[in-house]
Amino acid sequence: MLGPSLLGRSKVFLDAVFPKKSLTVLETLANLGLLFFLFLAGLEIDTKALRHTGKKALGIALAGITLPFALGIGTSFVLKATISKGVDSTAFLVFMGVALSITAFPVLARILAELKLLTTEIGRLAMSAAAVNDVAAWILLALAIALSGSNTSPLVSLWVFLSGCAFVIGAVFIIPPIFRWIARRCHEGEPIEETYICATLAVVLVCGFITDAIGIHSMFGAFVVGVLIPKEGPFAGALVEKVEDLVSGLFLPLYFVASGLKTNVATIQGAQSWGLLVLVTATACFGKILGTLGVSLAFKIPMREAITLGFLMNTKGLVELIVLNIGKDRKVLNDQTFAIMVLMALFTTFITTPVVMAVYKPARRAKKEGEYKHRTVERENTNTQLRILTCFHGAGSIPSMINLLEASRGIEKGEGLCVYALHLRELSERSSAILMVHKVRKNGMPFWNRRGVNADADQVVVAFQAFQQLSRVNVRPMTAISSMSDIHEDICTTAARKKAAIVILPFHKHQQLDGSLETTRGDYRWVNRRVLLEAPCSVGIFVDRGLGGSSQVSAQDVSYSVVVLFFGGRDDREALAYGLRMAEHPGIALTVFRFVVSPERVGEIVNVEVSNNNNESQSVKNLKSDEEIISEIRKISSVEESVKFVEKRIENAAADVRSAIEEVRRSNLFLVGRMPGGEIALAIRENSECPELGPVGSLLISPESSTKASVLVIQQYNGTGTAPDLASAGAEVLTSTDKDSD
Repeated sequence: MLGPSLLGRSKVFLDAVFPKKSLTVLETLANLGLLFFLFLAGLEIDTKALRHTGKKALGIALAGITLPFALGIGTSFVLKATISKGVDSTAFLVFMGVALSITAFPVLARILAELKLLTTEIGRLAMSAAAVNDVAAWILLALAIALSGSNTSPLVSLWVFLSGCAFVIGAVFIIPPIFRWIARRCHEGEPIEETYICATLAVVLVCGFITDAIGIHSMFGAFVVGVLIPKEGPFAGALVEKVEDLVSGLFLPLYFVASGLKTNVATIQGAQSWGLLVLVTATACFGKILGTLGVSLAFKIPMREAITLGFLMNTKGLVELIVLNIGKDRKVLNDQTFAIMVLMALFTTFITTPVVMAVYKPARRAKKEGEYKHRTVERENTNTQLRILTCFHGAGSIPSMINLLEASRGIEKGEGLCVYALHLRELSERSSAILMVHKVRKNGMPFWNRRGVNADADQVVVAFQAFQQLSRVNVRPMTAISSMSDIHEDICTTAARKKAAIVILPFHKHQQLDGSLETTRGDYRWVNRRVLLEAPCSVGIFVDRGLGGSSQVSAQDVSYSVVVLFFGGRDDREALAYGLRMAEHPGIALTVFRFVVSPERVGEIVNVEVSNNNNESQSVKNLKSDEEIISEIRKISSVEESVKFVEKRIENAAADVRSAIEEVRRSNLFLVGRMPGGEIALAIRENSECPELGPVGSLLISPESSTKASVLVIQQYNGTGTAPDLASAGAEVLTSTDKDSD
C-alpha cells in the first residue's frame, strides 16, 4: 500500500516518506534482516530428523517439487514469449521452477499449529515433507542464482556452482565440531556466555560474505550455518531467543517494506497480463496439489487427507517473497512478472487455512469423543482405576504435583492409579516456537514418546519418569503446544481421549518467600475458567503452597494431614471421595469437618435449593446423597484410625468456619468443593474473591487466613456443561484482555 501500487503513486508522498537517499539504508537493513532470518530458518531444520524421513513424506516432498518445477519451466516459456522478453533464459527457467515448487516450512508449521493439526498423522507428514522441500528449494535457488550472474559465460556459472559446493563441504567439516564444543560448555538453566553468541553471529556474517563473494547470495551461507548448528542442548534455543526479537520485530519487517516498495500491481494491465496471472496461479496450485494428491493416493492415504496435504504443501508466504526479491534484484524478473508472482504467492497462502478447515475440519473433537463411564472420582465401585490428567506450566510446580499424586495413589488396591502429565507450553507469536514444536515432533507431535526419553529430553518428563519407577504408578508424560487462547481445548480434548475422571490444574498464583500469593501469568486464570466450563470430567484447581517441600517425597516418607471441609452438595461429595482415596495411603491422616447449622439458628439463613439436572448422565445420577455419604464416613472413622470425623455446629457462619480452620491450620492439604451447598455456604459465598476457587477456597487462600496449607478445590462433573456460575458471570470472564487484572 505504501509503494507504487497505491499511496506511492503520489510522487510527493514517496519523496516525503521514502526519499531516494533513505532507500540504501533501508535495503542494507533489510538484507541484514534476511541474512539472520535465513539463519533462524536453518536452525529450525533438524538434519537428524531429515535422515529418518519416511517413504511417504519423502515421496510427497519429491512430488511436491518435481511436478511444480516442471510446470514452472513450462510457464516460463509463455512468460518469456510475452512479458519477460530479453531475460536470461536458463536463470529464468530455474527461478520460475523454484518459485512454483517451494513450500514455506515456517509458515506451514504456524498454520498446522493454529489448526490443531500438529498431533495428527497428516501434520507429521506435512512437516516432514516441507522440511525436505525447504532444503531442496534453497539448493535449487543457489543454482538459479549461480546461473543468473551478469557474466553470461557458462564457465563462470559452473565455477560459482562448484565453489558453492566446496563451501558447503568445508562448512560440514568445520562448523558442527566447533558448535558441539560450545554446546558442551553451555548447561541447562545457566546463562549462555555473550562471547558464544557474538562468535556465532560473526560466523553467520563471515559465511554470508563468503557465499556473496562466490556469487551465490549471502543468505545461502547464513542458512547453511543454521542447518549445521547442533540442535541438542540449550545453546540453540538461547541463540534464537537472543537474535529473534530484533530480527522478527525490526529487520524482517523492513525487508517486506522493501519488497512492497518494489511491487507495482498497476503494471498488470490488459487482458493478457491478467490472463497470465490466472495461468501462473492455476499452474502453481495445480502442480503442488495434483503432485501431492497423486503420491498420497499411491500410498493409500484417504482422499480427504490427500487433498488437505496438497493444499498444505501449496503454502508459499514469506519464503516465496524472498525468492522473488532475489530474482528481481538479479534482473531475472521484471516489474510485471514480479507483481504477478507476488500476487500468486499471496493468493496460494491465503486459501490454505479456509480450504483445510472446510475439507478436513481440524481437531475440535472433545465433544465428539465417545462416552465413558467414570467421569468423577466419586463412584459406586472404588476399586476401579482412577485416571487423573494433571497439567502444569513449568518445572517449579512439579515436586508438589508429584507429592499430591503420590498421596492420591492409596495402597494400590484394585486397578490403582493412572496419571497423564500434560505439560502446557504456549505457542507464542515468536517463530522460535516452531523450533520448540520441531524438537517435540521427533517424539510424536506434540506428545512425548511414551517409551522413553532422549538424552536431551525435557526435565519435566524425566521427573515423571522417575516418579513412575519409584511409585509403580502408570505415568504418561505428554506435552501440549498451543496458543494461550485455545490451550483449554487441548486440555479438554486430552481428558476425553484418555477417559480421565479428574483434571488437576495449577492455580494462576504462586507462593512467594513471605508466604503471600502473587500472580505470575494472569492469562492462566482464564484457561482454568474455560476448562471449568467445558471439561468432560471433574476438575480440580491446585493452590500449591509447598506440599511436601521443594523436593519429591518418597512413599515411605509421606506423612500428611489432609482436611476435607464438607458443607454439602455435589462438589463437596467429590472432594470427600478424593480425600477417602488419599486416606488409603498409610502416610495420610484424613480429617472430615462437617458443618451443620445450629438448631437454634435453623431458618435464619435462607436455604439453598440445589436442583437436579434432568440431563445428568446415568453415572452421575446414581451417586449417593449427602446423608448417605456422611453415614458411611461415620462408620469408616469408627474403624479406621487414619480417618477422623468431626461435626461442627455453626451459629455465625463466617466466624465459626474460620474458627474451625484455625483448629487444623497446621494441616498439609485442604480438600474443598468449588460450589458447596447448604445454608452456611450461601452465607460465606459473597466473600468469594476468586470465582474459580469458590467461597471456601477463596477463604483458605485469603491473607486473613491463618493456614498456609495447600488447597485442592474440586468441581464435580454434572453430566452437562459445568460451572454455570462462571458462564453467567459475564462475557468479560472469557474475553477480557486485561491479563494483569489481579
